[in-house]
Amino acid sequence: MTKLEEILQAEVQTEISEILSEADSRAAKIVGDAKSRAEARVAEHRRRIDVEVRTAAHQARSAAELILANARMEAKGEVMELLRQKVLDALEQVASRPDYGVVLQALAKEAMEFAGHTETLVVHPEDREKVSGWAEGVGIGLETDPELHLGVRLQSARGAIVENTLPERLRRVWGTLAPQIAGMLWE
Repeated sequence: MTKLEEILQAEVQTEISEILSEADSRAAKIVGDAKSRAEARVAEHRRRIDVEVRTAAHQARSAAELILANARMEAKGEVMELLRQKVLDALEQVASRPDYGVVLQALAKEAMEFAGHTETLVVHPEDREKVSGWAEGVGIGLETDPELHLGVRLQSARGAIVENTLPERLRRVWGTLAPQIAGMLWE
């Protein structure tokens, strides 16, 4: 090998080394960039998954709280309905009390205030004897109606009808009483 060949070979070797070095440098940069992009994608994907997990957990908690609130509300409604039924049952017992005739008279007097001049007092057939003396004393006729329960119905000379029964009175005041009772029970 001649000196020229050696010099050429050395230059070629140097050039090859420079090309390889530059290729290695480019490859390292490409790999580094690709690795950075991949890590950024993985990090973004993890952030999205974390957000989705937190969102799903929040939605699950909210749904569970809503279900629980509905169950509580339903249970409270059932308790209030049970209580209302217990009050109605207690009202049924009023008819067996010895002073039930006085209760019927009070209901009739109250109804008379609204009916004006009253011609007829209507009661359940079992209540006839409890109010007959009172009706005769105030000068009104007495009739019976088996459908009328725990109260009275008054008919005026003008055809007006006023019904005053214990269950009806409870129904009218229940809207006011129920929130008060609920307040005592749950607050």
